[in-house]
Amino acid sequence: MAQSIVEKKTGTGTVSRLKIARGRRWDHLELLERIDATGSISAAANAMGMSYKAAWEAVEAINNLSEQPLVERKTGGKKGGGTTLTTHGRRVAGAYRRLEQEREEVLKKLAQVMDDFDEYYHLIRRFDMKTSARNQFLGTIKSIKLGAINAEVIMEIGGGDVLAAVITNESVGHLGLKVGTEAYALVKAPWVIVTTSDGFKTSARNELHGTVVRCQEGAVNGEVIIELAGGKTVAAVVTNDSIKSLGLKAGVKACALIKASHVILAVNA
Repeated sequence: MAQSIVEKKTGTGTVSRLKIARGRRWDHLELLERIDATGSISAAANAMGMSYKAAWEAVEAINNLSEQPLVERKTGGKKGGGTTLTTHGRRVAGAYRRLEQEREEVLKKLAQVMDDFDEYYHLIRRFDMKTSARNQFLGTIKSIKLGAINAEVIMEIGGGDVLAAVITNESVGHLGLKVGTEAYALVKAPWVIVTTSDGFKTSARNELHGTVVRCQEGAVNGEVIIELAGGKTVAAVVTNDSIKSLGLKAGVKACALIKASHVILAVNA
């Protein structure tokens, strides 16, 4: 998870968490500002030369790493709806822009006192962690139940939703997990099972209910995005046949099933 070398705390801590998204190809701050200016994620994406899908993936990642949604969909109206920043999103974008300006000033000063600073800065950036997990949730540890070898960790991710993870007792100690600890839950999209049925039992420990907001079919598999009540989203990769048989499309109620053993927990070092 790439982070700036300059840390600056805010009242909510959201700005620091958003820096996890830094280091990727697209500038998330610019995306937020362009969405706010245009009221359209499509227009913002076009202005930045990125695809509509990449823009939505960036927005979903940003929302999942914040206690409150920074970007929200607007439906209805004369123009048929659009995308806009929440009040919280505008405040974060403003603080984020100021942080970026301060960061550039600090880097310039360091470069002035160290001739080879750039060389070491690039080396330091290599230590930053990135992950291929499509789903990344910020949350707070609610409970930890230790067993003989493994532990069940329950994490609140906002909006009334929780995720259960089964990890080793050794990992609990290594990560320093305690009730109230802030952590990240990582889940790969192919590990998410999607269903539209209710009233049956499964072995999946986690059931996240929401509404499908986007489906995109590929050659064999497709990506399904489910928005939860709290504004966070879950991405799943399922077969095109499953998309058709389940009738998955925008507006359909669906449930994301995730085994507790498929939830990876991480904390800031």
